[in-house]
Amino acid sequence: MPQLRHIIETLLQMRRLWQSALVISVAAILYLATTSASYPIPAAANDKVNHIIAFIELTIVTRLAWPRLSAYWYVPALLGFGFALEAVQATLPYRDFSMADVLADAFGIAVGMLPWPGLRAARQADLRNSPESL
Repeated sequence: MPQLRHIIETLLQMRRLWQSALVISVAAILYLATTSASYPIPAAANDKVNHIIAFIELTIVTRLAWPRLSAYWYVPALLGFGFALEAVQATLPYRDFSMADVLADAFGIAVGMLPWPGLRAARQADLRNSPESL
């Protein structure tokens, strides 16, 4: 069990991995939010649940990618991303602007801001022990 814990802690410290995951997530969400094609991925019947799940994931990955970054910086950025998605959707003939979607995004961000196991350890990383310091 200590070895598994070490593996998990090592994964939580991989900033570049989480930064890459965030870029991929943003690109995927942008595509899924603006495409007219039906996509064969699991989705909730209620669109708001999809928004909540997406923004929980974005918030947690952002926290892992930049653990020392204050929420004052990334919460407005994530909420702005959600609002920008809705603004883009308002211009598409097959999508609609929905303030309820923005509220679902905000709820997802709030849930993602809750204390999660492992995030404290990722935040308290000592740069002297990181491979990037070599």
